Amino acid sequence: MERQMYHYATVSKALEELKEKGFTTDFNIQEKRITDNPDDFEIVHIYRYEGESDPGDEATVYGIKASDGERGVFVAGDLSMGEKSATRVLNDLSIRGREDRPEQN
Repeated sequence: MERQMYHYATVSKALEELKEKGFTTDFNIQEKRITDNPDDFEIVHIYRYEGESDPGDEATVYGIKASDGERGVFVAGDLSMGEKSATRVLNDLSIRGREDRPEQN
């Protein structure tokens, strides 16, 4: 499945749109599930929000699909990249996904 990158005005708008697309689970409250089983998840949508004046306002919204078909979201702030964090796992999945795609000419 091809990943989609969307640009919304706010994180709230991104979450609203993803919910309308069926991404209803809040994976932030299931962070351990992501860190313990990263291969059970696929990133379907990514939205990056950058604060206009404060880098601390940066956030990434992930639309995630679990191997069992469950779909939900994970919101990561710019400071949530700890070594064992779900944000790190999702970032690694995102990078791995780009590497797995065939090059386009």
